[in-house]
Amino acid sequence: MSTIRARDRDAVIQPLRAGVVPRIGQHLIQVGRVRELEALSKDIDRIADSGSGFRIVIGEYGSGKTFFLNLVRAIAIQKKLVTMHADLTADRRLHATGGQARSLYAELAKNLSTRTKLDGGALPGIVEKFISQAKSKAKASGESSETVIRERLGHLVEMVNGYDFAEVITAYCRGFDEGNEQLKTDAIRWLRGEFTTKTEARAALGVRTIIDDASIYDQLKLLARFIQLAGYSGLLVCLDEMVNLYKLSNTQARNANYEQILHILNDSLQGSAECLGIVLGGTPEFLTDTRRGLYSYAALQSRLAENTFAKAGMVDYSGPVLHLENLTSEDFYVLLQKVRHVYASGDPAKYLVPDEAIPAFMLHCSQRLGDAYFRTPRTTITAFINLLAILEQHPSADWKELLGRVEVARDRGGEADKIVHDDDGLASFKL
Repeated sequence: MSTIRARDRDAVIQPLRAGVVPRIGQHLIQVGRVRELEALSKDIDRIADSGSGFRIVIGEYGSGKTFFLNLVRAIAIQKKLVTMHADLTADRRLHATGGQARSLYAELAKNLSTRTKLDGGALPGIVEKFISQAKSKAKASGESSETVIRERLGHLVEMVNGYDFAEVITAYCRGFDEGNEQLKTDAIRWLRGEFTTKTEARAALGVRTIIDDASIYDQLKLLARFIQLAGYSGLLVCLDEMVNLYKLSNTQARNANYEQILHILNDSLQGSAECLGIVLGGTPEFLTDTRRGLYSYAALQSRLAENTFAKAGMVDYSGPVLHLENLTSEDFYVLLQKVRHVYASGDPAKYLVPDEAIPAFMLHCSQRLGDAYFRTPRTTITAFINLLAILEQHPSADWKELLGRVEVARDRGGEADKIVHDDDGLASFKL
């Protein structure tokens, strides 16, 4: 493996130690989840072919949902899709009447990403790419730029907010031609859902509507079609921390959000949302709790129920719900090797622990956490990085002393057993 730059190393290690997902460098530590990624990759291909997609990714806290969603977004960007992502909070919901839904849309628009703008803020670039294409066509045909833009956006006018959307894009083109930065800024503010009153939007752009709580999903469908016109394959929207809807104490507000999810699901299954994919991340109780979860909404429960034929270890990866399987011990072994490699900046000579330390550490975790260290990688990875940090700052320290005295014995079959003696007793780990 090649050497890893200090900046890239820190971009992976520091978030992992804090228990959060790295924004970049996920490929350096990716293990397992092959079938799940294949399933989402097929969804992405369908979206790029003017189709639609809808998935709910379910996993325990710390099981790697956010990491998985980031990988899916990276795959989508590589396949020329544009991505949006946001976490749901008390102030960001799919449905609301007090501005929470518009706040969610504004966060999504801020995080709009492409290949050249991986950290968000790609909306102005997409608009300018569309306008540049329109100008090239106008120059070739002898028409005005505004005329070509209105022609290209003509079929969007019939969609909700479609007419005003076209007017805003035209206003941005006018500001581009005239060097009017304020007009361009106002157009982007409208597209990001930052106008709070219709009066303000009409004064700035001459349009009569704004993106409000009631229209955010319609705006996402409109934006997906526009993104395709700008030369991209489609739009993938990732929403994490869906459990915050489960936590809503108001039953009416919770059901209104679940009804919005049902509307999105129906649109996707019926093919009404072209070039648009929605991926939601949540915990098991968010899905299966019959009192407050999605299963409390009868129409959703019938659509999201598990495949009754998927028994005896068989898994259906084609349904709308994708359960993240627990990492195997082999996956975990490889994962810790990769973390050790990244921590050493890709130089095996700088490894802080030998190969034998990794299974010993896994046993150390299994004794204290049980099978939870497979189900929640976050805790185990953080602990492993903490161990490496101590060894880095205290070169004289012995990893065996930190974990407990480790002995290696040979059994009759010639396999190595890692035996750890500590306060919790005796246990063995087959290598």
